[in-house]
Amino acid sequence: MSNRHLARTLAMQTLFEWDFRGYSDADVEAVLTHDRQEFAPDFDDHGFAQQLIRGVLKHQQPIDQLIGKFAPQWPIEQITMVDRNILRIGIFELKFSNGEIPPKVAINEAIELAKSFGGESSGKFVNGVLGSIYKEMVESGQAPIAHPDTKEQPASMQSHSL
Repeated sequence: MSNRHLARTLAMQTLFEWDFRGYSDADVEAVLTHDRQEFAPDFDDHGFAQQLIRGVLKHQQPIDQLIGKFAPQWPIEQITMVDRNILRIGIFELKFSNGEIPPKVAINEAIELAKSFGGESSGKFVNGVLGSIYKEMVESGQAPIAHPDTKEQPASMQSHSL
């Protein structure tokens, strides 16, 4: 498991617990510290999990509005906590990380988290929401320019021919 994937897993677990227990934003640091000690005591992600969590919390309102816009059949409170927090991380990386994370990576990492921790259809749901957001970003000129080694489109944007 790559360092960033493990950091995303820690961030998702921390946000899940924060969401489940109804903690305040101020409590999230203690939750991350506990989760890191419990699940990855020797892991040093150079603050990446903390950066993700802080970013999600800072941008939670516009992130949740995007979830509502791109998953209109699923009010935010009806989406499972796992899927909701995976979407929050994915949307943060897509829209609010200033292009630090290539869109393909943000989408694919979120899909992998959903497959590992979500329900049977979580991967498809996350892929659909994030893919739609990315498509709108491309159409509106908001998508970051791909780095030479990440020219491929996210799975949700690729055409599949038989």
